[in-house]
Amino acid sequence: MNTSYSKGYPIGQEGQPWGQEEKQQWFEMQSVKRSYAEEVLSRFSQCVATHDVFQYGALPIDPERYPLFAIRPQQHNPSLPDILVTGGVHGYETSGVHGAIDFACNDIKQYADKANIYILPCISPWAYETINRWGPNAVDPNRSFYSVSASHEAQLAMQCVANMNINPLMHIDLHETTDTDNSDFRPALAARDAVHQSVWQIPDGFYTVADTKKPQIAFQQAIIEQVKKVTHIAPADENNAIIGVKISSEGVIDYDKSALHLCGRMTNAEYVSTTEVYPDSPLTHAQECNLAQVTAVKAAIDFVLKGEK
Repeated sequence: MNTSYSKGYPIGQEGQPWGQEEKQQWFEMQSVKRSYAEEVLSRFSQCVATHDVFQYGALPIDPERYPLFAIRPQQHNPSLPDILVTGGVHGYETSGVHGAIDFACNDIKQYADKANIYILPCISPWAYETINRWGPNAVDPNRSFYSVSASHEAQLAMQCVANMNINPLMHIDLHETTDTDNSDFRPALAARDAVHQSVWQIPDGFYTVADTKKPQIAFQQAIIEQVKKVTHIAPADENNAIIGVKISSEGVIDYDKSALHLCGRMTNAEYVSTTEVYPDSPLTHAQECNLAQVTAVKAAIDFVLKGEK
């Protein structure tokens, strides 16, 4: 399906990009729907003894409410590869956050002597609480990983990774594609930028997004093969595409991540993948979505470690 969004978004005037007044109106429409402290911060105490949890910043909108935390090895081993896991770049994509924390709590210890693993599990905590794609300034963090970023979330995440002085061999970024992408977020984008947005069929199932310049298809396929053991893989549509992009392999599409300023290209990692879970599917549930993210992380790490031997 490729049809235009209907007109009449409640903010702004048709054909005119938003200014600061419209962005403020959008912000005032948002409300807290869940607790970052209770659902995310409270879980860090479960992390294993092989890694440390540390604060790398806080969102300026409310620093006390929205501290930012990352997970790192207690000791960096220079003889081991560096691996980066990120989640919650889009705060509304719940399994990305909880999949990253589940991996840290339950699985990271088995890799402690094989890799230096670093995790930023919830990059956008305000968006987590308000169930949003954007930050409070109506900026999409996952289009904002560039120097002097307009997104506080992206800027602070980049600074954290730079300050850790790591050189990731692999980076996996955990996301979701939801029904609200079509019903809420793309209409808001069309209104904000006064740019036509098409409606694409939301794929029912898990898929990955590779980097056009370094697709590493065997790496993507290894993730798909393991994830299909715990949840279903998104089929291509009648155009052999997923979200309007031709598939390069089962459950795999490619984006130019550098050109789009995506989180997946915040480093020069050789192996990069963005996971996409569909939590609104009648064929799945929240626990399975979290498990799919954990399985993807483990499959990705196992693949690159095998190649390092």
